[in-house]
Amino acid sequence: MLRIAFVPLFGWMLLAHPHEFGWRIATTLVFCLAIATDLADGKIARKYNLVTDFGKLADPIADKALTGMAFIGLSILGELWWWVTIVILVREWGITLLRERMRPYGVMAANKGGKAKTVMQAVALIAMLLPLTGWWRYPGWFFMAAALVLTVVTGVVYIVEARRLKSAATGHQRGSKS
Repeated sequence: MLRIAFVPLFGWMLLAHPHEFGWRIATTLVFCLAIATDLADGKIARKYNLVTDFGKLADPIADKALTGMAFIGLSILGELWWWVTIVILVREWGITLLRERMRPYGVMAANKGGKAKTVMQAVALIAMLLPLTGWWRYPGWFFMAAALVLTVVTGVVYIVEARRLKSAATGHQRGSKS
């Protein structure tokens, strides 16, 4: 819930003061703090066995709301091409919906590629949010390109996994009726 509460604050800070150095640093720090809540809440939930159905639903929504605001905000400011934002957000929400549709057939857990994608997106967004100029902007573009590639590749992997999961579940159901 804390991460979701950070989204409007982060969005306002980014869009209201996009070119003021101090504000941009503060905006980046708010984003970092919000992202850190994802790590903390995951560790706490696993350590104390506090995994809940609400958490399983709210956690990915909070992640996508925060990173989505960052991608959209950077595109609104003209600092990130809209096509990059659109590709990433379509993949993110598409895979979230796909996971929901696959629930009757089994759980599509996050895999290592998906986790690497999330980390790379966070690193790319932090690099792009920082008020860097000149050649200092290039690492942000490099990380964003890597995040884009990982996002697309892992999206394809999840689609293949969903087809395999559904096939195995429906094949198993047919086999058990014979």
